[in-house]
Amino acid sequence: MGDLLLLSPAQMRRIEPFFPRSHGVPRVDDRRVLSGILFVIRNGLRWRDVPAAYGPHKTIYNRFIRWSRLGVFNRILAELAARGGGTDRLMIDATHLKAHRTAASLLKKGLLPRCIGRTRGGLTTKLQVVCDDRGRPLLLHLSEGQANDHRTAAAVLEELPPARHLLADRAYSSTGFREALIGKGITPCIPPHAKHRVQHSYDPLLYRQRHRIENMFARLKDWRRIHTRYDRCAHTFLSAIAFAAAFIFWINEML
Repeated sequence: MGDLLLLSPAQMRRIEPFFPRSHGVPRVDDRRVLSGILFVIRNGLRWRDVPAAYGPHKTIYNRFIRWSRLGVFNRILAELAARGGGTDRLMIDATHLKAHRTAASLLKKGLLPRCIGRTRGGLTTKLQVVCDDRGRPLLLHLSEGQANDHRTAAAVLEELPPARHLLADRAYSSTGFREALIGKGITPCIPPHAKHRVQHSYDPLLYRQRHRIENMFARLKDWRRIHTRYDRCAHTFLSAIAFAAAFIFWINEML
């Protein structure tokens, strides 16, 4: 397959336990199809433009949609992160992802939320991520672009793994968020707003480690279908992010 992206046998062995079982007719080669999905996500291609070496583009697209609905890609990320070992420090932050006009079309139709909102930069989706101390994603959450950071963070509070500290920027400096963390036995390392009446203390040396989550966002946004959202449905977009994050930070780096 030349210079095209192709999952190695060792990489496939790491993720094969999380695939759904095949019933009836055997599936088309998992290695080739999943490599094609990663190639499309990385390069921001239309599905019909996938190189012929990966096989029919309809097969690749249908596999991505079907496994997205089953939550397979999200499960791959969650299981690999769980097997990566615990951490003493967590980091949380959010970034905006611009929604392409194809994703924003039919915005108000459908029963499921599309997680697209309007901000100063236009139509955007906000991606909130919880990382470990090495900047490897553990939890992902999508919301509308205009959503408040510490309010959307409440959606992942119950799923936070055990840790001693959580690092975050001033956007998360709210009394409710701090109290929720302390209630879970996690010490917040969050600088207070200058205008806040109560100036909470934090460890500035520990806070310097927060650049690792910013580096993580930079690496994720190198993948074009993450930097710009083309998927109308939020669950398919989140699946693309989860599969890319699993490949970049867990499948490769843990071999």
